[in-house]
Amino acid sequence: TLSDIERIIEERAATVKPTRDAQFRLLCGAAVSATRTASGDLDKQRILGHVGNLVQEGVDAVAISTAHGHTLGVGETVKLLRQEHPELTLIAGNVTSAEGVDFLADAGADAIKIGQGPGSICTTRIVAGVGIPQMTALYVASKSASRGKVRLIADGGITKSGDIVKAMTLSDAVICGGVLAGCKEAPGKILEINGKLYKEYRGMGSLEAMQAGSAARYGQSNLDKNRKATAEGVEALKEVSGAVRETLLQLVGGLQSGMGYLGAPSLEALHSQARFARITPAGQRESAPHDIIEIKTAKNS
Repeated sequence: TLSDIERIIEERAATVKPTRDAQFRLLCGAAVSATRTASGDLDKQRILGHVGNLVQEGVDAVAISTAHGHTLGVGETVKLLRQEHPELTLIAGNVTSAEGVDFLADAGADAIKIGQGPGSICTTRIVAGVGIPQMTALYVASKSASRGKVRLIADGGITKSGDIVKAMTLSDAVICGGVLAGCKEAPGKILEINGKLYKEYRGMGSLEAMQAGSAARYGQSNLDKNRKATAEGVEALKEVSGAVRETLLQLVGGLQSGMGYLGAPSLEALHSQARFARITPAGQRESAPHDIIEIKTAKNS
């Protein structure tokens, strides 16, 4: 149609472009859990039925998404789906070790999510005592023997465009949550506090989200009715910001700027040309605006 042609022309000239397939349809992914039966066995029939329906509807990728991806259940689920749907793009996670990357790659995953506890609304490291700093996790994962066979996705810890630049020196993509949670397109009730507008934002590990259906992600889907789920996230507020497009323009602009400083014309070059240096607390303080009274904060800082 004429509107489709106009949209194609507009997107070609845009800085931020949506990802589309050969038929110009937006790509769409879905997340599933390694669901188990009441007896503790992997619920293969339910998993295959769920993913089968998604494939019939044209899903482009399926993520076997759990807080701890280096488990027998996740590995079996990846193998099951790879055998049933050999052409389907499979994403698995989350892990923070080279062994975890190898395990999921051997099971048949195409991409692996890295990160346990770096999110702004995640309390896994406090509640479970598990997890390592996100850049350390990405460095460890990038040393995996399977690195050349799979893509790594940095999941969590992105607050500024500079975080994306750093993360993508060791990965192939990033997942953003909190940085987009205040956008007008994001879900959540809007509240007014002292004249400012905020949106409700909850972690997948928060008690409310678990009660709404995310408990399986944290291995708590078959809890006794008398036992409450142990939350690994909080419910919070994010100040309302502009449209997603405006935020993405700032993030992409920062990524392009970082790549320019490093002389990297592509993401592949970014992987090879980035260098890391240890920084002191004084150097960290120097890296942000200092010794001033800031009267207007930049959107991307």
